[in-house]
Order: sequence, then C-alpha cells, then structure tokens
Amino acid sequence: MKYYFYALIVFILDQVSKWFIVKRIPLGEERPVLGDFFILTSHRNRGAAFGILQNQRWFFIVITLIVVVGILWYMRRTIRERKVLLSFALSLLLGGAIGNFIDRALFGEVVDFLQFTFDFSLFGKAIYYIYPIFNLADSAIVIGVILIFLESLLTWRKEKKGATNEHKPDLN
Repeated sequence: MKYYFYALIVFILDQVSKWFIVKRIPLGEERPVLGDFFILTSHRNRGAAFGILQNQRWFFIVITLIVVVGILWYMRRTIRERKVLLSFALSLLLGGAIGNFIDRALFGEVVDFLQFTFDFSLFGKAIYYIYPIFNLADSAIVIGVILIFLESLLTWRKEKKGATNEHKPDLN
C-alpha cells in the first residue's frame, strides 16, 4: 500500500507545483532561481518529451491509460514478490504518468516549468545548451525508468552469479 502512497505524493507534488506556476508566473515568463543555470519558465507543451508529436492529445490520453493499467498490474505483482526497488520505481512512473495525464485530459496541454541552461567551456570550445523545459512528473518518470534499469542490472547480475555458482564443482 505504501507504494500507492508514494505515487500519490508524486502526483500531488506535481499538481501543486503546476498550479503554482500557472497562478504565479505568466505564460512565457522566466524567474531565475540559480542565475542563468536554473530558471522557472512558464511553458505549455501539447506534445511529448522534447515537444514531439504536438497536438496529439487523444493519442497520449489512450496510451497513458494503457500504460497506467499496465503499471498497476505489474506493481501489484512486484509488491507481492517484495521487489522493493522495482515497486518504488513503478510508483514514481505511476505518479508521473497520472500527473501529466490529468493535464492533458483537462487542459489539452502539460504545464512545464523547470529549465536548465548549460554554459561552459570544454576543450577550449564554448558549450551553450538549454535543456528542454520539463516538470516534476517528467522527473519522476525519468527517475523511475532509471531505477527500473538499475533493478534489471542488479537482477541480471544476481542471476548470472547464481548460475555461475551452480556450475562450479563441489570439491568436498
């Protein structure tokens, strides 16, 4: 049950942060937090990550519903099997997916506001890059995917080690 609570926390933090941005920062306006590196920017996205597939609202609504059902099904299974890291990762995915789903379903667009600008020199070459603006739901989804990848690597390593130990001859 605690993993559903984690998903709820992600969802609430996401929705409250988006509400704050919509109410306090006019669309297109920027508020520096850490100089030019981290800026709150009121932005709307009618597409997916990096602005792809613009104006495909119903596609994203249907896909998200399928994904959420899949996450819920798989989450029940991982909780039952006591897979802590995987269950936590799925709770982050669930909270983030529902957060962005609500935006798309109610408003036809997702509120984005976290902007990072990278301005540095590398091997004598100036690098200036503005990372695409995103939100807390996006962050939870990315962290969840990273944790799923980590869990997969750990499981693979554990299974490989177990398989290696099974094939070692007993010298006693």
